[in-house]
Amino acid sequence: MKYKKWTLEQKLEILSVSEEIGIVETCRKYSVSTGTFYSWKKKFEHRGEAGLKVTYDTKSKELKAAEEENRVLRKLLSDKEIELEVQRELLKKKFGTSDPRKI
Repeated sequence: MKYKKWTLEQKLEILSVSEEIGIVETCRKYSVSTGTFYSWKKKFEHRGEAGLKVTYDTKSKELKAAEEENRVLRKLLSDKEIELEVQRELLKKKFGTSDPRKI
């Protein structure tokens, strides 16, 4: 089931309409559960508009892209380190040392 993401303005509108036509009718009109409505109302009464601000998806697209690139580069680096470690082990078995300068 896909959940709707409400903006701050939509939440404020729903809260203000509820005072006019009632909570149950407002929840039906906007297809909001009463639990969600009361959660918004509690946050609004406690912290004001700051309590209703959208907190999901706070990262920008550029930051997400940079984090993905960083993840890929770390994987490449770890693969290269594993490859070098295998080469050192092979040299150690073949020549008795892992330092190629001592050969």
